[in-house]
Amino acid sequence: MYTEKRRSPRFPFVAVAEITEKESSEKLVMRVSELSVNGCYIDEQNPFPSGTILTLKIISESEVFDATAKVLYAHQNLGMGLVFQEVSLRSGAVLREWRLAAKVLEEKSHS
Repeated sequence: MYTEKRRSPRFPFVAVAEITEKESSEKLVMRVSELSVNGCYIDEQNPFPSGTILTLKIISESEVFDATAKVLYAHQNLGMGLVFQEVSLRSGAVLREWRLAAKVLEEKSHS
């Protein structure tokens, strides 16, 4: 039986992600579906292989989160789990705001 091993909970979160592989300059637009303090899940039918280093920009409403990230795992035809590696102080603050808002929404949906 598979057991998830997460350092922090993920919350549903829908946003646009601009992703560039470190080895190329091609920018791809994908969709974020879940977010945590340590990473996110990207919906993508053709995910990058595990271990790939990416430049990530997540855009939601008027806020932008920038980071480098590593593909932790990939599910063909579904998506990939990313772990954040380098996050600026400003992007860290944006991430905390988004997580708090997502947590509040999830708690409201369960009450």
